[in-house]
Amino acid sequence: MSTIKVAVIGSRGRMGATVCRAVQSAPDLEFVGGFDLGDDLGDLGGADVVVEFSVPAASLANVTACVRRGVHVVVGTTGWDEAKLIELRQQLGAAPPSHSGAPVGVLIAPNFALGAILMMSFAATAARFFESVEIVELHHPNKVDAPSGTAARTADLVGAAREAAGVGPVPDATTTDPDGARGARVHGIPVHSVRVRGLVAHQEVILGNVGETLTIRHDSLDRESFMAGVLAGVRGVADHPGVTVGLEHYLGLD
Repeated sequence: MSTIKVAVIGSRGRMGATVCRAVQSAPDLEFVGGFDLGDDLGDLGGADVVVEFSVPAASLANVTACVRRGVHVVVGTTGWDEAKLIELRQQLGAAPPSHSGAPVGVLIAPNFALGAILMMSFAATAARFFESVEIVELHHPNKVDAPSGTAARTADLVGAAREAAGVGPVPDATTTDPDGARGARVHGIPVHSVRVRGLVAHQEVILGNVGETLTIRHDSLDRESFMAGVLAGVRGVADHPGVTVGLEHYLGLD
C-alpha cells in the first residue's frame, strides 16, 4: 500500500491539531507539514492531500491555493455557500492534474463524525413522514458561525426530502417574533443555535405528528469523534474528482 502524504492547514487550531495527531498515528499516511495563519504555503510540503480546518473567511483562498498546485483537499471549515462552491468549481476547471495525473478532488464535509452523518441520513429519511420538524444545534461558545454547517446541511437534506415527497411547510402559527425566538429558517426548516461553555458539538432533529414525536440526536463528546471521518476523506478524495459536498457520498449513504 502506498503512503499518502498529508498536510494540514489550520494546524494550530483545536481541530487542526487533532487532525495532525491522527495523521501521524495512521500507518498508511505521512504527515508532511502543518500551516496556519501567516504561514507561506509554498509547495505544501509535497502533500498529496491537504486537510483544511481554518475559518470561513480564509477557507476558499486556502482551498484554491491547494487546487492550483494539483493537491486534493479535504475541507472541514464551514460557511461554504453556493457562490463559493461555484467559484471553486471554476478553479477546478482550470487546475492542473494531481501528482498522480488524475483530476483534483475536493471534499467539503459539514461534519466528519460518522454518527452525525448517519443522523443526517436518518433525519432525511424520516422527514417525509412527519408534519413538523425542527433542528436544535448546540456548540461551545468559541464557534464563530451560526447555524452550524451540520445544521444547515441537515436542514437542506430534510427540506429537499419533504419537497420531493410533497410535504407542505412545517406548521407554525407564530405571527409576532421581534427577537427571533423561533430561530432561523433554512430550506423552510426552523433551526436553533445554542452556545454554551462545556459543550463540544451536538444536534437533535425533532419531528412530530399528532400524538407522537421522534427525536434523532447526536453528541460529539471529544474532537476525536471526527477523526475516523477525516481519515476516510483523506483516503478517498483522490477517487472522487471535482467537488463533493458531504462525506456520506464516500460511505454509500447517498
